[in-house]
Amino acid sequence: MTSLLVTHARLITVPAGTEDPGYLEHGWMLVVDGRIADLGEGDPSAAVLAAASGFETLDVAGAFVAPGFISAHSHLFTSASRGLGVTETLYGWCDSMLGLIRHATPDDLYWTTLHGSLDFLGAGVTAAYDFTDPRIPWEPMIEGQRQAVGTLRPIEYQTRQIDAKADAGLRFVNSTPMDDAIGSDDEVLARLAAVLDHTATLDRDLALGAAVTGSVQWSIRPNAAELEVEAMRRFGLINQAHFLETREATELQRSKWALYRNAGALGPGMIFGHFIQTTPEIIREAAESGSGMSWQPGSNGRLASGFAEVPEMLALGMTVGMGLDDQACTDVADPWQNMRTGMFGLRAKTGDPLSMMPETVLRLHTLGSAKLLGVDDRIGSLEVGKFADFVVVDPTAPDIGPLWHPVRNYVLSCGLRNLKRVYVGGELVNESGVSTNPLAGEASAKVRESLEPLAARYGHPA
Repeated sequence: MTSLLVTHARLITVPAGTEDPGYLEHGWMLVVDGRIADLGEGDPSAAVLAAASGFETLDVAGAFVAPGFISAHSHLFTSASRGLGVTETLYGWCDSMLGLIRHATPDDLYWTTLHGSLDFLGAGVTAAYDFTDPRIPWEPMIEGQRQAVGTLRPIEYQTRQIDAKADAGLRFVNSTPMDDAIGSDDEVLARLAAVLDHTATLDRDLALGAAVTGSVQWSIRPNAAELEVEAMRRFGLINQAHFLETREATELQRSKWALYRNAGALGPGMIFGHFIQTTPEIIREAAESGSGMSWQPGSNGRLASGFAEVPEMLALGMTVGMGLDDQACTDVADPWQNMRTGMFGLRAKTGDPLSMMPETVLRLHTLGSAKLLGVDDRIGSLEVGKFADFVVVDPTAPDIGPLWHPVRNYVLSCGLRNLKRVYVGGELVNESGVSTNPLAGEASAKVRESLEPLAARYGHPA
């Protein structure tokens, strides 16, 4: 594993246990075997230099060095489906995007997921909670429910998506759909177990954990919530459910909140994705139970879904992380854009600049997401013992001017144009937008070779 010494860095560490962003104007960081062994302010001491003897030295010449971003809610298989459904809200957009993907093969999904994973890494996202596309193909939704049930696709449809994330070198928590519209309870759980068995064979430094994809919002199964709770308990999984996302059928959506409550699902390990069309009572109950929330402001704006009551959730002590969601519904996997969209949207909504500050939104997209996913012992901040997952961001190329408030300038004034290097475990994975992965070129070619013929055969999506 990689060992190196990083010098002359503007370190943003985002440490645990404080709201302080942990900024060091002139800092260094020692990486040993892919983990952070030490860091500090000023120049490395003689003892540090001796410990780093023979290591690569990375002199960043005053650039920011900050934790890699974590997307707490992602659908990486959609990377080759950008620009679709622009006139639609959630379900119409799904019809456009997933209407094409439903004809794809397991190998097609391997390449689209690899493409999306490498795209995340190129944008400084070093870890993601990723929803694999279900084995049951997409069908149109009416009144919040699937209107037809197709044929169950082979298990390879999901395992190939998981393999792609590992082959990309992206850290991930894999989320498996229950596909509960087909089979008995035992059959549904057995299918889930088979996917978990496959995930367990992968590098545990990359495959950080496993989860179940909550489906109560659109499931036709009366005991969907109870089945998810059984899966969580039996296999030790967290659960993230798309819930109260869209403006469509709002009262029907809210009525399903009781299903999770009555099934005993609420509590640590239960995450609600989007969580926009809530009520004060639902927010309070979720917060008091210890449930968390993943916030996707970019996709929520793209799909006209609305803005979540994030300040209220944080004030109640709710754990909140941030996700980039689909490349297909944010179009560019840009965590700086995502942070600013969330921050600016909330300020516009509340009329209060203090409703979301740059330091807070940065924490949500790094350590907050790691905490939400239960992996903050390994990733999310630059602290001793954690994986050396970090970005190098140069505020002088292009130049953003004086750094009056460096951390705020990092959030507000920097972006993909300033992102020069991305490291996972101290290993360079992307430099100036160019992936170091030997599969990168093939992934770009394959997504065109696979999806363009599908569009020709089944009709170009809107």
